[in-house]
Amino acid sequence: MRGRQEAGQTSLLIVGFFLVAVLLVVVVVDASAAYLRRQELDALADGAALAAADAVREEQVYTEGLGEQAKLDPVAARQEVADYLRRIGAHGRYTGLRYVVTAGDESVQVRVTTPLKLPFAPPGWAERTDVTGTAVAVVDIGE
Repeated sequence: MRGRQEAGQTSLLIVGFFLVAVLLVVVVVDASAAYLRRQELDALADGAALAAADAVREEQVYTEGLGEQAKLDPVAARQEVADYLRRIGAHGRYTGLRYVVTAGDESVQVRVTTPLKLPFAPPGWAERTDVTGTAVAVVDIGE
């Protein structure tokens, strides 16, 4: 027989395990939502970077040829990214979408960021977080 001091210990243990299980579910669901959003943003940034890679300096092509690497026009690359995001309706799908285009002569990097409202926000946790996707495109002329 159990003594009176041990009565109710099993109930306390069950409640403790239940709280740990609930916390694990919350963390997994929130992490999964952020991961899936990042995958979407990586694909979005990839498409935008490829669109920007089309912004080859036209005067170079006609006067010097392409050579081993085509030179990108940074201004045209930024415009191509803006046009691409508008064309596919990215701002309507991702509320608060922000993007940064870093274009050089040989490559263009696109970083897209959007806020994500987490499915579960326990007390003390932020209800929203920013998720970022990044892609780089280089115009390389192969044989």
